[in-house]
Parts: sequence; structure tokens; C-alpha cells
Amino acid sequence: MGEDGAVTSAPQCPEGPTPAPRLIATDLDGTLLRDDKSLSPRTIAALAAAEDAGIEVFFVTGRPARWMGVVSDHVHGHGLAICANGAAVVDLHAGPEFVQVRALPREAANSVVQALRAAAPGTSFAVELTTGINYEPEYPPFFQDPGAKVATAEKLLHEDTDDSAAPVLKLLAHHTDLDPDAFLALARSAAGAYASITRSSPTSLLEISGQGVSKASTLALCCAERGITPAEVVAFGDMPNDVEMLSWAGTSYAMGNAHPDVIAAASGRTTANNEDGVAAVIERILAERIAAITAAEQQNA
Repeated sequence: MGEDGAVTSAPQCPEGPTPAPRLIATDLDGTLLRDDKSLSPRTIAALAAAEDAGIEVFFVTGRPARWMGVVSDHVHGHGLAICANGAAVVDLHAGPEFVQVRALPREAANSVVQALRAAAPGTSFAVELTTGINYEPEYPPFFQDPGAKVATAEKLLHEDTDDSAAPVLKLLAHHTDLDPDAFLALARSAAGAYASITRSSPTSLLEISGQGVSKASTLALCCAERGITPAEVVAFGDMPNDVEMLSWAGTSYAMGNAHPDVIAAASGRTTANNEDGVAAVIERILAERIAAITAAEQQNA
């Protein structure tokens, strides 16, 4: 295992047929993207082939909408992606444009801040809005967001609280000393009554959403709109913020580099993100579909 508890071996895809899906849901960082944040030519081809075969592909990520440029050219048909761990559905073809927002109430965010300041002194916070991110002076700066406002979380959450205020997508909490999994467990114990708390970073950085908001719950809403059942979904992930989605989907794969909790939640495993583990499964699904169609044609001939 690596320093963050991730499995470093690269297990192969499980044997046996993969159910023919109607939708593929995949995380980005550590899953679809390689460590250099690129999409390999093999992965690009696999995504296009899935869409050509009539299988919808949803990117389901903790990233904010403004960081989706790395994959925006590879969203076909519907153009939608689920961002901020389920707090937003965005149309990447439109800019991106927010289609649905499942906000974290500011009162709940303030309760989380107070609870974590008491339970884990030294915690610093950032506030992710639909308009961008703002953070505390002690919080590790976001160099991709030079326009951020810097102030205490309490002040950031109190400002512009009328109906015109930008919705809070998630609260981020960082600690310099605590173990990442220990920090997550502590935060859920201290503040889990106010919000949904998870993590996707190898560092002690927590992501806090509205109660009941997760990749899984928003993906379920998108699937219900399309008449797609969990059994018709294949999902991929590598970190704790993927666990609910992998548990919900009828077929799910932990990456070869996945966190132990992800491995426990998934129904299968594939190779690591740097080895195109998602593409390998998609290729197999499509090959099995072609084989099934050929067999049916031969039987009916």
C-alpha cells in the first residue's frame, strides 16, 4: 500500500461476463485521468465507442465545474457532468452551465465549522460556491483560483446571505497533522449530523456537502430521469467519495490504485488509472455486446 493507504498493485478485471449497461459513471482524478491529469488516446477512444454504442457516459467528480476543461471535449450527447461530489449537475456544452444545484445550507456549514474547530483544533476551511472558491488565510491556497476572497469561514458564510447569494456547493476542511482517514472519522462523528462528509485527496482534506448529497444520490436522480435502473449502471472510482456510487451501481469497479474502502464497496476491480483501467472494462463490455449480437444473429439465421 502507498502512504495514503491506497493499493498499489494492479489487479486485472474479474472473469465472467459484464452486464450490458445503459450508463457508465466514472470518477475523474485517480480513475479516468492519469496522474498527469491527461486522458490517454485509448481512454478517449473507449469513451467515444461507448457513446456510439448507445451507452451514456457520465463524469461524476469532486471537481468544481470550472475545472472540467480537461474532459469537456469528451462529453458526447447529453453534455452533462456531475460535479462537486453531487452538489451540481452541469452542462459542459453550454459553458459550463449549472443545470441543477443541491446546495449546502449556510447554517449547516456554520455548524460544521464550529464542530470541527472544537473537535480538531487547527482545521482550516474553504467555501466552494457556484461562483468560485474562497478560503481562510491558513488554508492551502488554490493557485488555479487567484481571485479567491480570503477571510474566516464564519465571515465567508455570513456574507451575502440574502436570496441573491451564490449557493454553497461544499465546504472544504484541511488539517496539517491528522491522518486523512482518522480526520474523516473524527469529522463524521463530530459533524455528521449537519452534513455529508467525505474525502478524495491523499492529504487530510475533507469535502462537506449538504446532508444526503453524494455522487450516488445525484447520479440516481439523473438515472431516474432517464428510466435507468441501478442494475443498468457500471461505475468506476478510487477514493472514499466514490464509495456510495460504487455501492449503488449494479456493477462497479475499484481501480488498481484504489483506497481499501473502495475495494470493499466495489463488485469488481480493474487496473490502475495509469494503465487505462476504465478503458479496459469498456472495451470488454463492448466486445461482449458485439459477441452477443453476433450469436443472436447466427441463432436466428
